[in-house]
Amino acid sequence: MIKKPLKRFRFMGLLEGSSLLILVFLAMPLKYFFGLPEAVAVVGAIHGFLFVTYCLAIAYMTFVVKWPFLYSVIAVIVAFIPFGNLLFDRRLQKLETV
Repeated sequence: MIKKPLKRFRFMGLLEGSSLLILVFLAMPLKYFFGLPEAVAVVGAIHGFLFVTYCLAIAYMTFVVKWPFLYSVIAVIVAFIPFGNLLFDRRLQKLETV
């Protein structure tokens, strides 16, 4: 497996996962408990951009790098779960050392 694209994908996954955590645990409480809907508007837009970029990275890894299709399915699923990308990153980190 090509290691450099995997490193880039792991970095993108961590960015996307972090943006989800910031959206869920910081921006949404600011909106609903403190009446600041701007927080969700800003963080939501950033997260949306990172999510689309992450999906493009999944497509790149699937079709260009040709990693197993199961990894692509898992990558999509963990994008919707808080802390999911962090757990998936641990699995991918083991692939880098092989």
